Amino acid sequence: MTSAALSIGFRPFYFLAAAFAALAVPLWFAAYGGWLPLTPALPAFLWHAHEMVFGFAPAVIVGFLLTAVRNWTGRPTPSGAALAALALLWLAGRVAMLTGPGTAAALIDVAFLPVAAVVLAVPLARSRNARNAFVVPLLLLLGGLAALHHAAYSGLVSGAWLTRAGTAAMDLVALLLTVIGGRVIPNFSANAVPGLTPRRWAAVEWGTIAGVGLIVLLDVSGAAGSLPMPALRALFFTVAALQCLRLLGWQPWKTRRNVLLLVLPLGYLWLPVHFALRGMLDAVPGQMAQPALHALAVGAMAGLMLAMMTRSARGHTGRPLVAGGAEVFMFTAIHLAALVRVGGVLLWPAGYVTWVGAAAVLWSLAFGAFAVRYAPILARPRADA
Repeated sequence: MTSAALSIGFRPFYFLAAAFAALAVPLWFAAYGGWLPLTPALPAFLWHAHEMVFGFAPAVIVGFLLTAVRNWTGRPTPSGAALAALALLWLAGRVAMLTGPGTAAALIDVAFLPVAAVVLAVPLARSRNARNAFVVPLLLLLGGLAALHHAAYSGLVSGAWLTRAGTAAMDLVALLLTVIGGRVIPNFSANAVPGLTPRRWAAVEWGTIAGVGLIVLLDVSGAAGSLPMPALRALFFTVAALQCLRLLGWQPWKTRRNVLLLVLPLGYLWLPVHFALRGMLDAVPGQMAQPALHALAVGAMAGLMLAMMTRSARGHTGRPLVAGGAEVFMFTAIHLAALVRVGGVLLWPAGYVTWVGAAAVLWSLAFGAFAVRYAPILARPRADA
């Protein structure tokens, strides 16, 4: 008999992702400050970037998709021993990336995403669910970028891929958040708030997704570097404006009395902030270019993932979709982390280390609170079983 903790994908992966996020960022900051002699498979600054986009994010994405694909197709996704093996493969990658050696760590790390893609492709193909089949090539591309990141560090491909792979991977995360957010946020809002009818304009919908997709292609191909800066800035500002129009059509202010709803558009709001900041700061060297990246990584990615982890964990374990004190704390902490990491560096660049340290503490508190609060929920049978 399969235990509750291994009955469906979100249960082990949400806990592992949250626990890893709560521990990894303080570890990196301690190494960055010189207080901890951390010697991971990659240099500490590369390890931090790699593990957030190729470690933490895929755990949440795969946990979500293993659950969603079961609902979309009506067909089983891994549970029991098969799910445990998939989770252990991800965990082995995190341990190997922290301890090395580099070649073995790279092989273990890169294996996870292709395996997850194949696992998800089977029920999607058998059910002929073409609408959601895009998640398979997306995971394969993300896995390919992880491999290129390792290869660039080893000197097997151009060193430009050290930056390009991470940028393109974050673009892919932005694309996934744009697509999935556009499905769930207006639908959840309309179902929960009487009288709320989200507005959707076909030109805005397609324009937003196409614009983000174009940015992915430009960054993957390296063509972004050869475009005239005015054209690149115009693309970023256009995508930011389309994201804002899309969000306004969902009327997010009407969800203000429902915390579990409100945090979804609040997390989505960081997407137009990210693209607007890229339009303003991409040409700025050094630390001043980082706010755009962290608006996406902390505000949009972590903010939306934490919101979806909480909502789906409660819904799929038969608990009411109501936020308590722990949920309010973790949502407040993650958005404060984004504000500090983005706004602090912009307003007072000289305090860079202070802002980064404060954001790291807030990030760790947010995901640590989720891990502590939801560990028993994720391990036990449904409340309404």
